[in-house]
Amino acid sequence: MSVAAQQELVERVWARDAAVWTGADEDRWLGWLDEPKRMGERVGEIVAFAEEARTKFDTFVLLGMGGSSLAPEVLKRTFGKKGFHVLDTTHPAMIRHAEEFIEVDRTLFIVSSKSGGTLETLSHFAYFWEQTGNGDQFVAITDPGSQLEQTAKGRGMRAFAGEPTIGGRYSALSPFGIVPAALMGIDVERVLGNAERMAEACRGETNPGLELGLRLGDAWREGRDKVCITETEGRFGLWAEQLIAESTGKHGKGLVPAPGETPSGVDRQGAEVELGEPHEIGAEFFRWEFAVAIAGSILEINPFDQPDVQAAKDKTKEVLDSGEDPALEPEGSLDELLAGAEPPNYICVQAFIDPVREGELQPLIERAHETGCVVTSGLGPRYLHSTGQLHKGGPPTGVFVQVVDDTGDEISIPGQEFGFGRLIRAQAEGDYRSLQERGRTIVRVRLEDL
Repeated sequence: MSVAAQQELVERVWARDAAVWTGADEDRWLGWLDEPKRMGERVGEIVAFAEEARTKFDTFVLLGMGGSSLAPEVLKRTFGKKGFHVLDTTHPAMIRHAEEFIEVDRTLFIVSSKSGGTLETLSHFAYFWEQTGNGDQFVAITDPGSQLEQTAKGRGMRAFAGEPTIGGRYSALSPFGIVPAALMGIDVERVLGNAERMAEACRGETNPGLELGLRLGDAWREGRDKVCITETEGRFGLWAEQLIAESTGKHGKGLVPAPGETPSGVDRQGAEVELGEPHEIGAEFFRWEFAVAIAGSILEINPFDQPDVQAAKDKTKEVLDSGEDPALEPEGSLDELLAGAEPPNYICVQAFIDPVREGELQPLIERAHETGCVVTSGLGPRYLHSTGQLHKGGPPTGVFVQVVDDTGDEISIPGQEFGFGRLIRAQAEGDYRSLQERGRTIVRVRLEDL
């Protein structure tokens, strides 16, 4: 692409030209381009709220999934914040762990959902609300007019409004990332200042976002669709995974994010995370957002929709509505799956397990690496809101290993006929069936059998 063509592409992105992609409704989802500046105008209110909250509460627990949880999780890890926790699993063991490390009366719960209808988040909200019933201990982050916003008002909770023209995976620099960051005590003005500078750079001739986006897209054209992201201490790849997978993995094509994997291989490309110091994460969030939008134009897809995400949700609902409680027995042969895998396959470990036991997946991951394939792994149900779109809508090169464990004693969800254990089992079964329907190779194994 000539320099003139590159500059024209950048100008068209900033002009909200949907024809850069598919000419559908992409122009409606570009609010993230201006969000660093817009948030700069709101930062005083957010910081004042956070400073007051930190005088009242010792611990903060964010209840959210996907775009509402991954940026806060990466910010927490990047800045090494101990008193902030992200609850993005329905596994009963993690609910029990949460109750061990928090003093409920000294905890502020952040209920974070753009749509205001995320099943997992509302289940966590109902559970902790029953324990406290105190609106002063909850804050909502949601888009204007959502049911969650109405509930928050009715319960006397503080609510921060998101920007409706931004999709979840592009919301790191919106209230969904910045309010939690302020509650952690991070200098959010500095983070946003870096983001603003990057946004300006992504208008100019020396354009870091364009450069990364063109590299991602050009390598994809060459068949190098596995993006091996350098892993950071703060696990930046956890956030970048959703951005890349959900934005590009559709219509049978897509980029496969693989944090921490080596870039050597015919189907791989490397991608560096540029973080000189933690506050530069604001710039890095924006650079990657811009880059993935550019890559989407090369792939000729709409980077802002997620046509296959609903599939697993629908299957989960089917299982729950049937009254069935899946036994999640082992299915298929792991040995045969691994024996048949070779590049350009990628092996994806989908673990519906207690997150504290994630390290026990390592022997399986090491075995998978022996195939020469890129190996990715994700905890369920978190990955359903992150890489799930790619698994179902992206290139049919993924082979999947679902790992399950014993969820232990049931924990009921107020207002529901099912508890957290049955919910996570239904989510595992729903995704298994959804992948099978799409002809994907998948087996199920027990964690204790690895």
